[in-house]
Amino acid sequence: MGGVVTEKVLIPETLQGARENLTGQIGLIWEVMKSPLIVPLLRVSVYMCLAMSLMLFVERLYMGIVIILVKLFWKKPQKRYKWEPILEDAEIGNAAFPLVLVQIPMYNEREVYKISIGAACNLSWPSDRLVIQVLDDSTDPLIKDMVERECERWASKGVNIRYQIRENRVGYKAGALKSGLKRDYVKDCEYVAIFDADFRPEPDFLRRSIPFLALNPEIALVQARWRFVNADECLMTRMQEMSLDYHFKVEQEVGSSTHAFFGFNGTAGVWRISAIAEAGGWKDRTTVEDMDLAVRAGLKGWKFVYLGDLQVKSELPSTFKAFRFQQHRWSCGPANLFRKMVMEIIRNKKVSLWKKVYVIYSFFFVRKIIAHMVTFFFYCVVLPLTIFVPEVEVPQWGAIYIPCIITTLNAVGTPRSIHLLFYWILFENVMSLHRTKAAFIGLLEAGRANEWVVTEKLGDALKNKSNTKAPKRPIFKIWDRIHFLELGFALFLFTSACYDFLYGKNYYFVYLFLQTITFTIMGFGYIGTIVPGT
Repeated sequence: MGGVVTEKVLIPETLQGARENLTGQIGLIWEVMKSPLIVPLLRVSVYMCLAMSLMLFVERLYMGIVIILVKLFWKKPQKRYKWEPILEDAEIGNAAFPLVLVQIPMYNEREVYKISIGAACNLSWPSDRLVIQVLDDSTDPLIKDMVERECERWASKGVNIRYQIRENRVGYKAGALKSGLKRDYVKDCEYVAIFDADFRPEPDFLRRSIPFLALNPEIALVQARWRFVNADECLMTRMQEMSLDYHFKVEQEVGSSTHAFFGFNGTAGVWRISAIAEAGGWKDRTTVEDMDLAVRAGLKGWKFVYLGDLQVKSELPSTFKAFRFQQHRWSCGPANLFRKMVMEIIRNKKVSLWKKVYVIYSFFFVRKIIAHMVTFFFYCVVLPLTIFVPEVEVPQWGAIYIPCIITTLNAVGTPRSIHLLFYWILFENVMSLHRTKAAFIGLLEAGRANEWVVTEKLGDALKNKSNTKAPKRPIFKIWDRIHFLELGFALFLFTSACYDFLYGKNYYFVYLFLQTITFTIMGFGYIGTIVPGT
């Protein structure tokens, strides 16, 4: 009896009730906190998400209007700038052609090195006016030997190709490109064309791009459009094609037509070497050395030209692991660059106020930061939370109409995939989780801000392996494919969907159940291709 009295004395009645009815106590705490704390915070979050949605909507609408005007009324680049084909001169011969450097940076590119080297060596340009430079940072001795032998094979055919290696990978791609420009045999080159290892330009690439630089001294960069040889490989590559087609057909076209400025895509472009030098050369302070150089050159007053009809074939990452690493780099880098350059852009006196506003607000803030954050926070966090707090309502124009219009505007880039639009939305919502996380890492310059992982290219690996005898199946490691972050959000969205199905009135559960399925599929790694035998 004494022991019972002691327990009652030591343990308050409220805690005894909590032990007996934990669920009831949690519900009581929730009700106590909801009105003074949860509801105001969630309401502020809704307002912030609506504001970001409006910013993104206005940006997409603006670009949609401009691209229509460009297609209907704007002159093509060949009409806006001086352009005429470069021909051999009867007196000076091939000297009429400027000396062009072609750089191909690569890192352990076993599957695709022959493709890019072969395409570069087949460019239609006088051989004595062309220098091809293979910048091999490979760490695998076997691959280095294969690449070197391929260069020697083309050199034996009379191609002026140089195989260059470094003692270390300092600066990664930026370091390799910078090192390549320091070579003695490059000093007389006027222009440099850059192609990643999986890019394969058509023979007439230089003949169509170089005249813009040769005849217009104010132009620093000519950027071509990417086309994808493996877009139909799997559903994930189709989703990527939709996003990248919008980027090239709309974002790059609008930037080129209105401000003669856009971000260099890192490959399939030609630079004026003197413009690179004036802008400060290649820098490795972020994982987007291409965008860094473009912004610095743009602030010096240089103009850029995007050629939508000049297309270069390339490969999309078809494994989920490679795609995630690529998206981390593409999302973290711009945010980190924005942090480092925003004041430099504001203080710049060589460009107009309107161009400064475009670069800071439209190019960086809305497209590189807001677009990721509103997609993730609004549709994967805030909207599901409002289901548990009916006092906070999301207006239909913010939850339905604006997202539908934004999505429709995004679809114009790839009309052939319009039937996949709903899958694309669900896929992009999952990827917004990683892009938002990467953007915060870049803005805060946290641990992985300068992480550089080369995007894996498969080339013909799948096709070749399917034609050979299947190797012995390796032991399956389930932990290598499970992504707990995606599965955690799948559980949260599933809970929200069930609650909305039972007690809600807005039918959000239809979207939430579908989004749950998408998070679950990607959480278990069942997306993209899996190379047999790996």
